[in-house]
Amino acid sequence: MTLSVLRTVASLRDRVQIWRRAGERVAVVPTMGALHQGHLSLVEAAKTRAKRVIVTLFVNPKQFNNASDLAAYPRTEEDDTAKLTPLDVDVLFAPGVEEMYGSGFSTTVSVGGVSEGLCGAHRPGHFDGVATVVTKLLLQSGADLACFGEKDFQQLLVVRRLVADLNIPTEILGCPTIREADRLALSSRNARLTPEQRRIAPAIARTLFESAKRLASGEDATSTLDAARATLATAGFDRVEYVELRDAETLQPLAHVCGHARLLAAAWLGEIRLIDNVPVLPRNS
Repeated sequence: MTLSVLRTVASLRDRVQIWRRAGERVAVVPTMGALHQGHLSLVEAAKTRAKRVIVTLFVNPKQFNNASDLAAYPRTEEDDTAKLTPLDVDVLFAPGVEEMYGSGFSTTVSVGGVSEGLCGAHRPGHFDGVATVVTKLLLQSGADLACFGEKDFQQLLVVRRLVADLNIPTEILGCPTIREADRLALSSRNARLTPEQRRIAPAIARTLFESAKRLASGEDATSTLDAARATLATAGFDRVEYVELRDAETLQPLAHVCGHARLLAAAWLGEIRLIDNVPVLPRNS
């Protein structure tokens, strides 16, 4: 099957309308390109749940609060297309900035609560940009289902909240984080790591998994989180932004594990910001 590359909202809607007339279920996988196995796992999940799959490729300027980070973000559409073609994706929707944010664009979707703290505190305006572009992509595609990775856990909860609050009839599916053999979470940013940074990077996952075990066994949260931050600093991270224990549904801070919790971290290696998270379950769950 030939992968169709569409660049306008009108052409995307025309294609979806044909599928709708045939009674076919439609899934969308929003991405910013630079695709890796984590993205492809979302495509595979979408394919098991829908007849038609749209992958979107749009490097969204509104979710970058650092101009140099936006400029450095990899643009690899040709490679991305090659990776998607064997997966029988129906459409790659790759609009330009003008198509997404035309002249006079002045609307922002802002989600409170789950967007606050963690990455929201360290990247002002980031989740407004995410919420705005995801709202547009869901409405443009009219998808029944959208797949997002749990690696960006706060983003996943922001999307679930906006869909519920705005009555957007799209099911949001969270998919497991895909990891390298050394447990480093796959990320498009990993390609920018130097060999030495790549050697250090897996410490973030290793520390989270070890800390989650300690928390689940009943160890004190404050001391466990302090130890995790110290471990990351000792491992060679240039700056540890946060290591926090949060409720897995509300992202409210937790003093101890109760119900389903999530341990989340963000740390810097040079100019590269890495994030990761793992579930934490109480001992008797």
